[in-house]
Amino acid sequence: MAQGTVRPADGLLSPSQVCAEYPLFKTPAALADRRWRGDGPDYIKTSTARSGRVFYRRSAIERWLDERTVTPAAQSA
Repeated sequence: MAQGTVRPADGLLSPSQVCAEYPLFKTPAALADRRWRGDGPDYIKTSTARSGRVFYRRSAIERWLDERTVTPAAQSA
């Protein structure tokens, strides 16, 4: 598979699909706000113009979530 090729398991999701599959992102508008602030998952924009469509790779969403996963320290007895 060529470098940069999207694998079927790593398909592209629209903002609405991301919100449907990952309830943490409540609405497409909330996801857009994270893009604007620069603290959301990596995304693909089909055009540099404001009207460019936005897509997310499933792996980018999973990586973003993994980076924010907190593992509690073992509690001392």
